[in-house]
This record gives sequence, C-alpha cells and structure tokens, in this order.
Amino acid sequence: MLQVSGACLLAFAAFAALTSSFASAQSAPSSNGSPAVGTATLREIRAEGLKSLPQPAVVALTGLQSGAVAGRDDLQAAADKLVASGLFAHVKYNFQTRVDGLVVTFHVEEAQRIPAYFDNIPWFTDGELNDAIRKKISFYDGTLPGAGNVVEVASTVVSEFLAAHGLQAAVEHQPIANPNGEGNVQDFHIEGGSLKISHLEFSDPVLNNSNEIQQSLSELKGKPYSRMAIDVFLIEQVRPVYWKQGYLRAKLGPPEIRLTGNPNQKLPEQIPVFVPITPGPVYHWKSVEWNGNSILSTITLTGDLGLKPGDVADGMKVEGGFDKVREEYAHVGYLDAKVDATPAYDDNAHTISYKVQIEEGKPYKFGALTVTGLSVAAEKHLREAWPFPQGGELFDKAVYEEFVTKLESDPKEIFGTLPVHYDKVSHWLNRDEGQSKVDVLLDFQ
Repeated sequence: MLQVSGACLLAFAAFAALTSSFASAQSAPSSNGSPAVGTATLREIRAEGLKSLPQPAVVALTGLQSGAVAGRDDLQAAADKLVASGLFAHVKYNFQTRVDGLVVTFHVEEAQRIPAYFDNIPWFTDGELNDAIRKKISFYDGTLPGAGNVVEVASTVVSEFLAAHGLQAAVEHQPIANPNGEGNVQDFHIEGGSLKISHLEFSDPVLNNSNEIQQSLSELKGKPYSRMAIDVFLIEQVRPVYWKQGYLRAKLGPPEIRLTGNPNQKLPEQIPVFVPITPGPVYHWKSVEWNGNSILSTITLTGDLGLKPGDVADGMKVEGGFDKVREEYAHVGYLDAKVDATPAYDDNAHTISYKVQIEEGKPYKFGALTVTGLSVAAEKHLREAWPFPQGGELFDKAVYEEFVTKLESDPKEIFGTLPVHYDKVSHWLNRDEGQSKVDVLLDFQ
C-alpha cells in the first residue's frame, strides 16, 4: 500500500496555500503562458533510497518530466506508477516549492527481485532472451520483481522476440520455487509446447555409463521439453553422485539443444538435450563451529555430522548430519529448533568449514490425543499403548514417529488380536507455542 509521510502532507498544505487548489490531471499552461491554477512547473525529480536501480530509470517510470507543469494528482499518479511497476515495496514522496517551481522527491524501498528463468523456450539461449529484455528495460540485470508492470513488459518482449523469429506462442509467467537453489524464480514458459526430449547426454562419461542414471532418465525421455524438469532431475539424481565424492561445487548444466543441419529449419518434434558437467575439485572437511546451543553439547552435535578433519566432504552426509541435529533437538522436545548452517569454502586448500547458528526455542510437552475412525474397543487399545499416557510429558518426536510407523506397518503391536480395518493413518501435530504444548490427531481411514 502506498504510504504518504507527514512531511508530504505538510508540503501539500504549503503548496496548496501557494497555488490555491490542485488540478485533477496534468494541466497545460494557461493561454497567457503561466501555469494553470493548482499546478506548478517541475524543476527537479529525485529518487532516494535506491540500492541497485539507477535514478534516471526510476524517474522515467514516474512519467514525470522536468520542465513540465504538474499538479497534486500528477504526483500521486507518478507514485502509483512506481508501486504498479512491482519494483518497490514502499513508496513515499514529498515536494518543496521554490520560486522557479517544484522539487519532487520519491522515497522508495526496493522490492526483492528474483532471477528470470526460461523453462520450455529451447530455441534461444538465456543470453539471447536476456539481451532482448534489456533492450526494452535498460536496468534489467537478469532479475525481475515477483509481479507488476515490469514483469508484464518482460513477458511481452519475450513473446515479440519469438514472433520476430517466426514463432507464434503465448508466453506466460509466474513465480515458482527455484529448482537450483533457495528462493523463487520468475518462470517464463510457453503454454502447449509440443517439443519432446528424445534423449539426454552428459559431457561426463561417468554419467552416460551409469546404469542408475540411465534408468532414471525414463522420467525425461519422450516427455515434453522442460528445463525445470531437467534441472530438478540434475539436483535430485545427478548432484548426489558428485556430492558423495566431495565435488561440492560441481556445475551441472545449463541444458543445451545441439542439432546438426540447416539452423534455419524448424526444430524437430523430438530434440536431443546435452548437459555440460564441470565437477571441479574434491573438497575435504575442515571444521564446524557451533553457536547458540545449550541443551545439546558441541561434542554431540559434531558427532551427528560424522566427519573428521581431512575426510572427503561427502555433501550428502553433511546435509544428513544437519538433519540429524534437528532430529536430536526434536528428540528432547525442541520441535522449533532452527539450524542455520553457513559454509565457508577455501578454494586454495579445497577444504570446507561451517559456522552453525542454532536457535533452540522452547521444549514442548504433550497435550492431548484425538482419535477418529476407530471403534471404541480399538481406540481403548490404542490409548493403552500410547507412549505419552499422562499428558504433560516431554514430547519426544522420535518416539511419536516410531508409534505412527507401527500403526502403518505392524498394527498388531498396538491392537494385538483385536480386528481393526483401516487403509491409512493420517496424523497431525498441533503446536501451541504460547503454552509450549503439542496435541496429536490420528485419523484412521
């Protein structure tokens, strides 16, 4: 929502006193050459609070021009344009009156921008599509806001770029989870794309000769071309191959389309995909530094990682180790414990170390158990076997998960010879942060 500061309102009052009332729209000079009532000449337009966007580009987005005659409605409309662009989280403005006209200052806070991502547009490289957008949006740096007019302009540019090359396609966009890392990306894709993946080849022969990888490629072969699907495959199936061996900075992709023959011919319906792989160096484990832990000792936490200095830094083992740390906290009731691990790479020694900040939170105790979908007799058996019978016990999530596993895989351990009939058990934890207790719901279906 647009915010207007008190300074802005005071300035309006001063301006109103000097100029009587404002025009409702941008006004032309009166017939005698002087500004219309309620307007003044803009002498300077400023933008403050910018971090990465250039001021001239922001001024251009307002639609205001130095030397033009403007009124209050024009200034408000200019601020609205900045908000509508999607580039700013907050916009305020004020102005100063001078003998020769107005000095307007927009106080802005830039909104977070996310990388542009081109999903099923294999005819052109990222560089070609980015260059096309940059010709229209001068400040474009490969990132865009999550929504707003600037994103719409970029989408139109991509659509027109495709049309200029003989490709009539409707380009759509939406923010989606980044398949290659944290956060989101602004995904551009073509609806109803007909291209399909004929086969996928890697630059590393190890992958081409891996039975496991080749079998997994059935997820992609013969399916519609999607860079998103390929990137997810690389992260979930290919990256572990390298991480287990200490290739923690292996570069996977981006995928390429490599065809022979006349480049001006239409792409075939089935297209081959080539993925360049750069493994990089093998990294070794150096150390880990823990901060914020009091319930669990540093020795316990370090032991959960299972790595000693000089070991090959198995990336999957590292990730699993931090997950184990979270499980250790849940084992003693700390269900909200946060583990923020920041890696530090030594690219000369090829070692990796971590600084880990822990926010332990508060321990949870068991509150109440709600059971649905069982007979009275079956529920009685379940409650007798329930590991937290009294209520108020420290909630051990590992014990709870073990109990749920028995319900799903070996119900006789819970119900004995009593006949029970259910296909699945849905289960939820309802946390009450204020009272530091957790209620459990078991729904038998």
